[in-house]
Amino acid sequence: MTDFTLSKDADGVAIITWDVPGKTMNVMSFDGLAQLSDLVDQALADDDVKGIVITSGKEGSFAGGMDLNLLAVMKEQAGDNPAKGLFEGTMQMHALLRKIELAGMDPKTKKGGKPIATVLPGTAAGIGMELPLSTHRIFAAENPKAKYGLPEIMVGIFPGAGGTTRMVRKVGAIAAAPLLLEGKMLDVKKAKGAGYIDEIAAEPMAAAKEWVLNAKDADIVKPWDAKGYKMPGGAPYHPAGFMNFVGASAMVNGKTQGAFPAAKALLSAVYEGALVDFDTALKIEARWFTSVLMNPSSGAMIRSLFLNKEALEKGAVRPAGVPDQRVKKIGVLGAGMMGAGIALVSAQAGMEVVLIDRDQEAADKGKAYTESYLDKGMKRGKVTAEKKEAMLDRITATPDLDNLKCCDLIIEAVFEDVGVKAEMTKKVEAIIPEDCIFASNTSTLPISDLANASVRPDQFIGIHFFSPVEKMFLVEIIKGKETGDRAVAKALDYVRQIRKTPIVVNDARFFYANRCIIPYINEGLRMITEGVSPVLIDNAARQLGFPVGPIQLNDETSIDLGAKIARATKAAMGDAYPENPGDDLIFWMEEQGRLGRKANAGFFDYDEKGKRTEYWTGLQEKYPHAEDQPDLIEVQERLMFAQVLEAVRALEEGVLEDIREGDVGAILGWGFAPWSGGPLSWLDIIGTPYAAERCDQLAAQYGKRFACPPLLREMAEKGQSFYGRFDPEAKAA
Repeated sequence: MTDFTLSKDADGVAIITWDVPGKTMNVMSFDGLAQLSDLVDQALADDDVKGIVITSGKEGSFAGGMDLNLLAVMKEQAGDNPAKGLFEGTMQMHALLRKIELAGMDPKTKKGGKPIATVLPGTAAGIGMELPLSTHRIFAAENPKAKYGLPEIMVGIFPGAGGTTRMVRKVGAIAAAPLLLEGKMLDVKKAKGAGYIDEIAAEPMAAAKEWVLNAKDADIVKPWDAKGYKMPGGAPYHPAGFMNFVGASAMVNGKTQGAFPAAKALLSAVYEGALVDFDTALKIEARWFTSVLMNPSSGAMIRSLFLNKEALEKGAVRPAGVPDQRVKKIGVLGAGMMGAGIALVSAQAGMEVVLIDRDQEAADKGKAYTESYLDKGMKRGKVTAEKKEAMLDRITATPDLDNLKCCDLIIEAVFEDVGVKAEMTKKVEAIIPEDCIFASNTSTLPISDLANASVRPDQFIGIHFFSPVEKMFLVEIIKGKETGDRAVAKALDYVRQIRKTPIVVNDARFFYANRCIIPYINEGLRMITEGVSPVLIDNAARQLGFPVGPIQLNDETSIDLGAKIARATKAAMGDAYPENPGDDLIFWMEEQGRLGRKANAGFFDYDEKGKRTEYWTGLQEKYPHAEDQPDLIEVQERLMFAQVLEAVRALEEGVLEDIREGDVGAILGWGFAPWSGGPLSWLDIIGTPYAAERCDQLAAQYGKRFACPPLLREMAEKGQSFYGRFDPEAKAA
């Protein structure tokens, strides 16, 4: 299999084309590295070759990154010393890209090299961006759909093939830090401004060839290889540079709270690399890259946020044998915030949408949500007037249920009440086609109970969106007792159309996401009643990598909603409902009229613009702070175990059918410590024997909610890991 090919035109320009067979986008493999190295050697040694252009044979894209099997190969080659294999493999990549960068020039005079350019027909990410950065000039096509960047930090690693060192040397630490730490992919104009691209051209290949044929020796010497080079913004030992690196450090720790190993390693590679020459800096980068790869956090993040997420999006849990169920026309019942958001993302995906509410005014208000969203996009230059008009034309806002007659999927998003939902189900099923799938967007009500109102329970399913719909990546699909395979396939195909990540779970109280989120919030509330400072509670969570702490999250989701859920759960469970001091706190807050952000008063005070200011002092008057505050780690473990034990129980009870969904759903659904790879991956990191032992200690001290689930106890006794026992990929192999 050939990933790279070499050709030569009449003017003496060698063209190296990257085109991996069987892939929609190029990825770098171990074989590909060797092929590219050989072809570069051939072109540099050929006296008839005046210069080289590296490009892609894929229409609209250059490369999507590294084949993660490459890491496995590096480890295997070193046998009992995987770190050695990773380091040496990384240095092989550095050697290849450094060979391209120096291009045969005399080491001392920096003369006699051959110009090497890259032509990017479209998207370039990861190693697909690091390779171009080693060439002498980067030309990109005028492709509005293309994205460019170094997103490695998003899956728990950092650019380790020279991207970190080159970007810092090219634009300085302060300018490079957000690019490397946030991993954002930029459009072609912003990528040029950021330093990823040198030139945008209508005919990038022609422009690249012209540049190659006219380039002088000085044009191909990188700034860091030129005599007298000074790092933009200053090196760490320069007064101005010192402050820049202090600022970069503050930026990293402010954003990550020290929870993400890759971010710390990245900052270390940047700082230490800036103190030495370029080639030594590459070696430092490789050492930190190896350190991150050897950290279990890295493997867990790559598995959950790349491999597992991609597998779920491609239909890993879709019922076999069910034909394509893509949605053409969707009916959305309820034009409130959730319904309006569902209408927006559906129209965005090209579907016809019927948005229903009780009267025309309410329906129009729901459609106006899409119009407002598009107007903001127009101001940012992301949306054209034509696109806005087309999207709005796809949404029919009306109170008339007859407009649902041609729909093939209905999503009900009305008031969270069994009676209201049942009434709407009956009315709509009398109108829609017999093969139309009916879905309820509910966060707490059992799907099997709601399906009792349906005459076609096999075509009834739950589709739980997270708010705001257009921003949240996860969609939870809930199977009722009688839900059939076609309904599941329909829901999965719809979620794929709107470009979100699905998880499929079986029906149970609170499904999966909320059954884990609620204990997280409740544990925080319990601690307040025990006298633990809410500042300590929220900061402990943030330092674990959670986007917000449980107390702040309660304010964001609204305190009266928490009170309503507590009452409803207590009514449903009766005597089986466990006593929870946090309920008393929530009910008291409700009585005080402090309902959270929406009321500008909750656990926090807010200014007149609705901005959060400080924790409400009245809380401490009701629940005084204990003189002795608990240890940070103890608070963190209570918050973590409150969630992960529910994830284990969900797996144990069959609510979760696929371990991958438990981890991906947790990270995308409520921001569960992404560095851990998810709750089940976290248990694998700390080990099931320790987890079971810690459960016993927490249960003895704080109550039976921390009791070790039988599944976890059994796995601890056998020394098993969750991915060792339940990984579908391992079973398939």
